[in-house]
Amino acid sequence: PLEKFLKFIFDHRRHSMLSHRNMSFLDHIERCNNADLSQFEPWFVGADRAGFIHRDFAPTLAARPALFSHRDKAWHLAPALDTPGKRTAAMRAFLLELREQGHFKGLWREEAYPVTWEFARPALLKMERAAVPWFGVRAFGPHMTGYVRRKDGLHIWVPRRSYTKPTFPGLLDNTVAGGQPAGIGLHENLIKECGEEASIPPELAREAVAVGYVTYWNQSGAQLKPDIMTCFDLELPSGFTPKANDGEVHSFELWPVGRVFETVRDTTEFKYNCNLVLIDFFARHGMLSADDPAFVPILEGLRPRSSILTI
Repeated sequence: PLEKFLKFIFDHRRHSMLSHRNMSFLDHIERCNNADLSQFEPWFVGADRAGFIHRDFAPTLAARPALFSHRDKAWHLAPALDTPGKRTAAMRAFLLELREQGHFKGLWREEAYPVTWEFARPALLKMERAAVPWFGVRAFGPHMTGYVRRKDGLHIWVPRRSYTKPTFPGLLDNTVAGGQPAGIGLHENLIKECGEEASIPPELAREAVAVGYVTYWNQSGAQLKPDIMTCFDLELPSGFTPKANDGEVHSFELWPVGRVFETVRDTTEFKYNCNLVLIDFFARHGMLSADDPAFVPILEGLRPRSSILTI
């Protein structure tokens, strides 16, 4: 009954969105890159910049001077925490206190993310997933487009998120996607997510190919996501149908790529960052015109240089 009620609310909202089509690919890129870094100060772990702290969240750190200090317009984790293990334990204790005080609004996952600006580098510490955007820590994750070749062209398997998910319920998503926990590789994580989200067996999921990445700097109040999503493509057999497995997906539908293209271009039906992965897919599969004035800005916007450079 709850899911039916939430679906009714979502469908009403969806019809409202569709009646006011005024989007573009560049709008999605701008929507993902809305951060105002003037509101943040860097957060350092030793000599390494680990993230960014918003001015509204700073008093929470200032209340724990034994753990955090502020100098030279930056926040610093206590230098006595000189190993990843010590940092992880101290941070977990602090975050559990914040959770008891009502922070994170029920989004606590018991899933540790690596704190590092470059995925290939060792993590400075591990941090609960729900807390990562509060510290402006870069998150990583695989996002896969599962497609099928038919005589009438490419088709893409499009999932709709469960209407009871705590984040972005009812929105459309990439075929398979997930956050990147500590201690597992990106491809290995994708194989795991394929089984959990879409019932794609490991022997088929292993055929997914890493084809690139997209980056963005998204701000939501005091939270910052300076994230990198690794894009994968997987050509699925025409007779295979993904099936929801872990409750995170409401249903899968096989759409002609043109319908996906128009839905991304014209609406906000897809989860905000998933649009970038699909725009990248459209570009790689020759669906964007090189003569379009927005061609270069779109490609540059998917991987803004400032996302990779140290800021």
